[in-house]
Amino acid sequence: MTAISSPPPVPLRVLDLRIGARRRFREGVVRTAITAAAATSILISTLIVVSLVGNAIAFLRDVEPGALLADGWFPRRDMFSIPTIVAGTLVVSAVAMVIATPLGLGAAIYLSEYASSRSRKILKPILEVLAAIPSVVLGYFALTVISTQVVGRINPDVSIFNLAAAGIAVGILITPLIASVAEDALHAVPNALREASYGLGARRLATSLRVVVPAAVSGIVAALILGMSRAIGETMIVAIAAGATGGSLFTLNPFDPGMTMTAAMTSLATGSDQVRGATLAFPSLFFVGLLLFGVTLVLNFISEAFVRRVRERY
Repeated sequence: MTAISSPPPVPLRVLDLRIGARRRFREGVVRTAITAAAATSILISTLIVVSLVGNAIAFLRDVEPGALLADGWFPRRDMFSIPTIVAGTLVVSAVAMVIATPLGLGAAIYLSEYASSRSRKILKPILEVLAAIPSVVLGYFALTVISTQVVGRINPDVSIFNLAAAGIAVGILITPLIASVAEDALHAVPNALREASYGLGARRLATSLRVVVPAAVSGIVAALILGMSRAIGETMIVAIAAGATGGSLFTLNPFDPGMTMTAAMTSLATGSDQVRGATLAFPSLFFVGLLLFGVTLVLNFISEAFVRRVRERY
């Protein structure tokens, strides 16, 4: 009986490992397109910042320093009180975070730790769809429902235009954002940590709050800072519900009408505060825009630094 011997393997050559010319061309086209997309986004951002800086410097060169610390924000009267619009922005953002933090984190913990797999697949997309509600809709909801039925019951003497109603509506707006990002962070925690906690006799609530949440704290904080940045940058809701379209006095009272940085820019850009004749009113728009850009940039840097510091690798 004759044994059949297999042919000896052919050794690989360097030429066999080379990528074909057509494949190299396709990869080169893809690399060029991706690089162009990234460069275009950076170029657009740079041009926006340059335009803001140039006009902001021109505004600061012509404005009286005392006008920046006036009693209120009234561009038509050459009163550009920065504390007024910064305080309005902080009040609205603080009210929004008071509303959105417990709701968003509660929803995230439920979806990650308590909901079944089937419920999570149904509820998570619904939650993300809620983030797509147009802010103009929430603005009128704040004006007609929140201001009259919620804020009005707390303080019957409040005006229909107030910072509290705008803050609550902004909180509703950013709740899905916080919940979605925080839920992703909680869901990424390895199951080995949960199983170890259950093995030691811990209940689900203790495991969720003392094991999973601390392990995902970097993602949770990033979600909160992202929500804060979104609240600071929200425009339409505060323009509709906060009032003070033509100007505002300095206030920290959430039941008063107030002006935020984005609402001030909207008023100037649309001309609703009738700035004709006020030479510095329109240039102040760029200064406020640069200030808003700086605030959100600082928040992003703080978020990135905090996440890198407390991030845990498994």
